[in-house]
Amino acid sequence: MSTYDIIVLGSGPGGYVTAIRASQLGFKTAVVEKESLGGVCLNWGCIPTKALLKSAQVFEYLKHAGDYGLSVKEYDKDFDAVVKRSRNVADGMSKGVQFLMKKNKIDVIEGFGKLKAGKKLEVTDKDGKKTEYSAKHIIVATGARSRELPSLPQDGEKVIGYRKAMTLEKQPKKMIVVGSGAIGVEFAYFYNSMGTEVTIVEYMPKIVPVEDDEVSKQLERSFKKSGIKIMTSAEVTSVDTSGDGVKAMVKTKKGEEVLEADIVLSAVGIKTNIENIGLEDVGIATDRDKILVNDYYQTNIPGYYAIGDVTPGPALAHVASAEGILCVEKIAGMHVEALDYGNIPGCTYCTPEIASVGLTEAKAKEQGYDIKVGKFPFSASGKASAGGNKEGFVKVIFDAKYGEWLGCHMIGAGVTDMIAEAVLGRKLETTGHEVLKAVHPHPTMSEAVMEAVAAAYDEVIHI
Repeated sequence: MSTYDIIVLGSGPGGYVTAIRASQLGFKTAVVEKESLGGVCLNWGCIPTKALLKSAQVFEYLKHAGDYGLSVKEYDKDFDAVVKRSRNVADGMSKGVQFLMKKNKIDVIEGFGKLKAGKKLEVTDKDGKKTEYSAKHIIVATGARSRELPSLPQDGEKVIGYRKAMTLEKQPKKMIVVGSGAIGVEFAYFYNSMGTEVTIVEYMPKIVPVEDDEVSKQLERSFKKSGIKIMTSAEVTSVDTSGDGVKAMVKTKKGEEVLEADIVLSAVGIKTNIENIGLEDVGIATDRDKILVNDYYQTNIPGYYAIGDVTPGPALAHVASAEGILCVEKIAGMHVEALDYGNIPGCTYCTPEIASVGLTEAKAKEQGYDIKVGKFPFSASGKASAGGNKEGFVKVIFDAKYGEWLGCHMIGAGVTDMIAEAVLGRKLETTGHEVLKAVHPHPTMSEAVMEAVAAAYDEVIHI
């Protein structure tokens, strides 16, 4: 039996990052993967979706070339080529992870892993052969998949999840997107840009429901302007796939109506991959589809840990990576601090992009803060005007008493690359006055952060 210091079950952005950090710390490390290195994020999520969205953005630029004083007489899209480019990007990233495994001397064990008592792991390969491995520490990082609703069973043809949405053989003329979280609005933007007629059905009263109210309203305006139909406080109660396309029964405050489309994309959240991996055999505690862990990702059974989407924290790639690094550093005896889940940035890559961290205005008031709020529109930004990206704004929220930066919410071009300033500022307990006195470069989109802070303190110059 092969023995390791650490075995990581799953090689997504949580798993492979954990394995690399473990190896750096001197542990003999292996990672077990049943499909492709990099997991869903690299192969079917974060990376290939961004490639699709970039193609959509370039296509949008071509459509509006005249706005930039350019004349493009003939242009068209090749849906197959767009999908192929996305797959090539994903394949390249997966190969990069393979290289990192070799570089860090990490053993890659291919197959389906199942936990056993006594810090053992049984791996079944594609031929059905079972091999047992042991380790001092076993870390579960098996991630999640598209969640299915009883009223919306996925058949992979007419009712699909995000994975199939990335590799459709033919572009649909009409699509219904159920759910308006990050996955839902990103695919809605992509398909609408490609020329598909898109309708979003959202159960909550607003789209991107976890975001600040003003951000949700701005995205709804932008989406409607681009031709996306939006139904909020609405629920798909059943689907009929017996005909050529699909008929979805949608319940709203006004009553029920039937929507017809070629395809329904279900983007209603995720389901963790915790079935059949031996949790019950080992006695590892779970609650509501999640593995229960402490601040350092230890389960209730010594020697077994869990990180990423299978645990109760936010299901985000960067969270999984941070959790994995913290987990193995704790195992190594390093001094580590528990992750601050109140300072995790969220990013959505539709156009306009959305990025946020900390409390929304409503949550800050709910928690009893006396607040200062500042907002700077990109319509007043020189860089945004020059780039033709005037939609959106930066909004900041501060505690009026101590100047603590409670939240930052952005919607506009490139804001997912800007939010880190707020994350770092909050980590360092930066006050509003300190942000104001940090000179921001001009002309950039990022100076809108400084201007929004200035607006909160009645010192704004450019509005």
